[in-house]
Amino acid sequence: MSDRTGFLALALEDVRTAMRRDPAARSWIVIVLSYQGVHAIWHHRAAHWLWNKGLRTYGRLWSQYARRRTGIEIHPGATLGRRVFIDHGMGVVIGETAVVGNDVLLFHGVTLGGTTMSPGKRHPTVGDRVVIGAGAKVLGPVHIGCDARIGANAVLVKDVPDGATAVGIPAKIREHPSSREAGTAASSVDAGDSYRHPDPDAMPEGVLSPHEQHEPAMYYI
Repeated sequence: MSDRTGFLALALEDVRTAMRRDPAARSWIVIVLSYQGVHAIWHHRAAHWLWNKGLRTYGRLWSQYARRRTGIEIHPGATLGRRVFIDHGMGVVIGETAVVGNDVLLFHGVTLGGTTMSPGKRHPTVGDRVVIGAGAKVLGPVHIGCDARIGANAVLVKDVPDGATAVGIPAKIREHPSSREAGTAASSVDAGDSYRHPDPDAMPEGVLSPHEQHEPAMYYI
């Protein structure tokens, strides 16, 4: 996040991002007053500023106040890029050494967590334009490449290449998702078009194999 961009300009950008990415958004005033995912980002910017200025106790207290207000916990040490959107948001946890790139979309219940109590880099690094589905757990200092998609309820403990899709428990890389996955997994959410992907139940009978017709719910957002 550029230090030269003012808080108000960033806040307006956040509102525009929510309008673009959430088909349920009806007006900017509703977003400003009621979108907890947007509020959590605003609170984090203040807490992160305090943290970086050496006022870590105050930064931590601010982040905990934001947690109580929004249901989203973002450590003040975490680094978030521009136009990050947290949809619904309840239960999202982002750890201290996590780095999140620009234009990232996170759904509710996502954890960017660690696997060790040792100091140092222990949380994920998320590239630009990544989508992480509801309930997904990304654990450890893994790297998620730009334009990657993490399916809902996936448990990810290894790196994901640029543009790949990871689904399952433990998550496996699908560089070329099946038709079913392309219609229902996090890979189908692109640039705010989350409500435009095809309905797999409406596909002509016989198009999908029996295996593809019964993909686990972990692929779904």
